[in-house]
Amino acid sequence: MRLRSILLLLAVLLTAAFVALNLEEFNRLSLLSLGFTSLQAPLALIMLIGLVSALVVFLLFSAYAKSAYLIDNRRTARELKAQRELADKAENSRFTELQQYLAAESHATAERDALESQRLDERFADLQADLESRIEQSGNTLAAYIGELEDRLERAAGKPVIEAESNRLR
Repeated sequence: MRLRSILLLLAVLLTAAFVALNLEEFNRLSLLSLGFTSLQAPLALIMLIGLVSALVVFLLFSAYAKSAYLIDNRRTARELKAQRELADKAENSRFTELQQYLAAESHATAERDALESQRLDERFADLQADLESRIEQSGNTLAAYIGELEDRLERAAGKPVIEAESNRLR
């Protein structure tokens, strides 16, 4: 129990004990004036009835306030739960959207890489063919120069050109 409930119960018990110990005085008749008339009634009993009725009104109001608080608290909890679920759904959709975006970007990057790799392979193949062509041309040029030098050397040595050609073909 809460401290407030314990104090209220203790006050009711003390009041009940006080009334039980002084029951004679509570039942003694007194002359009471109501303003327009007078009557004889036990004053202490009337005061006790007023105290009990105030206590009952206080307890009813307290119960009403507590139930209104609980109803409002439950309504707020339901609204918070609905908002939390809505936020979770939105977060999940953002994660899904982000995942799809990242997958699309990864796919696009892979395609760009493959295209760039293919373009580089083609360029290397072109460069290799060009290099082989130049090497062949250089070899042919070098062979022509060597042949020309051989011809000059043979002429300078006095051999006939036809003989040198036949030797070279062998």
